[in-house]
Amino acid sequence: MEELPRNEDAQAPRIDGDTPTMRLMALLEVIASKDEFVTLQGLVEETGLPKPTLHRMLHQLESARLLQREHDGRSYGTGARLRRLAENLLLNDTAHGARRAVLRRLKDEVGESCNITALSGGDVLYLDRVETAAPLRFYLHPGSRVPAHCSASGKLFLAQMTPAQRTRVLGSGPLQRYTPNTITDPEAFERELERVRADGYALDDEEFLPGLVCIAVLVPAADGGRSNMGLAVQAPIMRLTASQAVGLLPVLREAARDLAATEQRQQARPAVAAIAQT
Repeated sequence: MEELPRNEDAQAPRIDGDTPTMRLMALLEVIASKDEFVTLQGLVEETGLPKPTLHRMLHQLESARLLQREHDGRSYGTGARLRRLAENLLLNDTAHGARRAVLRRLKDEVGESCNITALSGGDVLYLDRVETAAPLRFYLHPGSRVPAHCSASGKLFLAQMTPAQRTRVLGSGPLQRYTPNTITDPEAFERELERVRADGYALDDEEFLPGLVCIAVLVPAADGGRSNMGLAVQAPIMRLTASQAVGLLPVLREAARDLAATEQRQQARPAVAAIAQT
């Protein structure tokens, strides 16, 4: 069994730069690296910058819709404009061609649709996908979103988080039901995530769409820590049951390692992955 990486706090970059614009970008890097909302006072204590300076910078970023203030009026998180930027960068990354080559090889080996995913808010975002040639298939194009709690990739991403981070992403209370198999009870879902962490893979056994089975693994992060890229195989249950899907793990994990090597050869974009998760 391959245990998932645990969440670790990222080291925040220094807020410096030759121009005010570059200092604003550095502050965005700090906020995007967090797995929790930030406050003015917290940033003052972390960065050592004067409170009036940070207050002015936060106001500028909020006005540009790169940050948004949360309901308590004190906390800040990434804004819609910044999340769209991160998603567009992930979708149109220069590694797209190399990723697709890995997907095609995997699809040829397993004979079913394969996709690469990332977490964006409470949804799983499809970065790329190669469809099977079989006549019966579920078509989900790149850019599609599915709820994290009832998708295989989403469970992997959520399993890396602390309970407080998951609550921020999913909200409190019962989860939305999409099929009779959707896990909606928070305690049962926590038990499912414990299994996912221990096993190193996740299943969607008709939990999002009736008749659809999916198995996913994480693409290993370069530093061995938390990953925001998943690799999955999907198929109708008449061709692939959940137990049969587990048999695909060796080839799926090999393809995930190939993707990791591809990503390491590209220019690193650590802030983009962090923004997309927020």
